[in-house]
Amino acid sequence: MINISYDIKEYRKQLFNIANDGNVIVELGCHVGNTTKLILDKFDNVSIIAVDNSPEAIDKMEKLADEYSNLTFISGDVRRHEILLKAFRLAQKCDILSVDLGGGYHPDTVFKVFYIWSSTFKPTHSLIRNKGLVDFCNSAAVSCEDFKS
Repeated sequence: MINISYDIKEYRKQLFNIANDGNVIVELGCHVGNTTKLILDKFDNVSIIAVDNSPEAIDKMEKLADEYSNLTFISGDVRRHEILLKAFRLAQKCDILSVDLGGGYHPDTVFKVFYIWSSTFKPTHSLIRNKGLVDFCNSAAVSCEDFKS
């Protein structure tokens, strides 16, 4: 299942509705860890691999990782193969892939990142936060074709 949203409250609500104790969550675009901390506080037994490229994230996420033994923070660009490989070495599969790359309008990078990471980790559930994707979905008309693959 793939959930697409833009509103941060809806994104978090969707995440909390599908997450369970024992899940492995790969969070791409964790920024300073606001959503990460909410997950860690709500679930006792989740494992989170959080990745972000922003300089603002480093100190806050490293501090959060020191507080929670079930959090691993990777500072790096999710578009780079070595960052994907580093995360994959920590967990070869995840229950939830959460992609929040700034929530910006243009979905092309989000599509590419989602495809590569989901092909690698084979998540049960995926969440994508991006305004462009929400606008696309809201304006699309679905034909009678079955899009499942």
